[in-house]
Amino acid sequence: MTARIERLVTSGQFTLDGGTWDVANNVWLVGDDREVIVIDAAHDAEAIARAVGDRRLTAIVCTHAHNDHVNAAPRLAELTGATIWLHPDDLALWRQTHPHREPDRHLLDGQVIEAAGADLTVLHTPGHAPGAVCLYDPGLGTVFTGDTLFQGGPGATGRSFSHFPTIIDSIRDRLLTLPADTEVLTGHGDATTIGAEAPHLQEWIDRGH
Repeated sequence: MTARIERLVTSGQFTLDGGTWDVANNVWLVGDDREVIVIDAAHDAEAIARAVGDRRLTAIVCTHAHNDHVNAAPRLAELTGATIWLHPDDLALWRQTHPHREPDRHLLDGQVIEAAGADLTVLHTPGHAPGAVCLYDPGLGTVFTGDTLFQGGPGATGRSFSHFPTIIDSIRDRLLTLPADTEVLTGHGDATTIGAEAPHLQEWIDRGH
């Protein structure tokens, strides 16, 4: 059975640098009727567990460690027995939300996370956060970009741990090199494609350097 992609939207708050904002997050499930991976366990572990159902949850993969992307991860791991994966460069951010619970595994650039026929290659794309990653599956024609790339441009870089020139380099070198018809599934909001974003991303690239 071919892996499929499911989307669950959960709502809560993003908190950093003393500010708090209401946000809606995309939680992505990749798998089949037997097993599944969750990308970004946001806000509501019970709702995500219901979406997983009786399938085996093999991994909870964090695209980065801002609280709105990881706040439900430990509880979801507790409910399902799944392991939590995070790039080590985001441990400082992770510990702001979960000071007493470390991730179980470290994501490394180039590694492949497998589930139900999906092969998600980890692309380290710092900028929005030091340990931000995207997950690319050429078989599905899809890249999960977290908060690195949205419909309309790059993720925000105005707060701690972020850096605008770095996110521009990440997008240019790691994402714009993907096939133009690659679907971009983001951490918030609507999907897009690499080809749709490429023309106006050049303006951002020129601004970044």
